[in-house]
Amino acid sequence: MLEPQSITNLANSPEHDRKVRMLRYTVAMTIRIICIVLAMLVQGWLMWLFFAGAIFLPYFAVVLANGQVGTKTKTATAATAPTLSIGADAFTSAPAPDTKPND
Repeated sequence: MLEPQSITNLANSPEHDRKVRMLRYTVAMTIRIICIVLAMLVQGWLMWLFFAGAIFLPYFAVVLANGQVGTKTKTATAATAPTLSIGADAFTSAPAPDTKPND
C-alpha cells in the first residue's frame, strides 16, 4: 500500500526560510558588535580574541545564515492519483434498469 500524502512533510515556505536566515544573521552581527566593544575595553590576549571574533564572524555569519534551514524535514511524497478497482461481481448484483418508456 502506498504511503498516504500529508501536508506536514512539505518544505518550509520561502518567507519562513528568509525569516530564519535573517534572524541567524542578526544574532551573529549582534555578537560581532559585542566583540568590537569588548575588544576596546579589555587588554592582553582577550583583546586579540575579541578582535579575531569581530573579524572572522561575518564570514561564519553568512555561511550559517545561508545554510540549510530545515535539514531534518522529510521530502514530500510524490502526488499519486487514486486508483479505483471495481470487481465484476458489482455489476451482476446491480438492479436491472427500467426499460418501460414513460408516457
